[in-house]
Amino acid sequence: MIPAFIPARRSGFGEIVGWFIRVVIYDICITTISDVLGVPRLFALFIFLGILGAIAVGGYILKQRIAPGVDD
Repeated sequence: MIPAFIPARRSGFGEIVGWFIRVVIYDICITTISDVLGVPRLFALFIFLGILGAIAVGGYILKQRIAPGVDD
């Protein structure tokens, strides 16, 4: 059976561009945290990763409250 939706693959150049865009966005976030809080960039990186982790845990908890029997 053929799946109804097959995701399109990006070309090598498209993957590289997408990767660079993500790196720039993450760099802007980390630099902003570093400048606002006045901490080194490495510490700002850990703060950023902590924020992402908190968002992920919050989303998981919210999903479990809304639909506890549904697993991905």
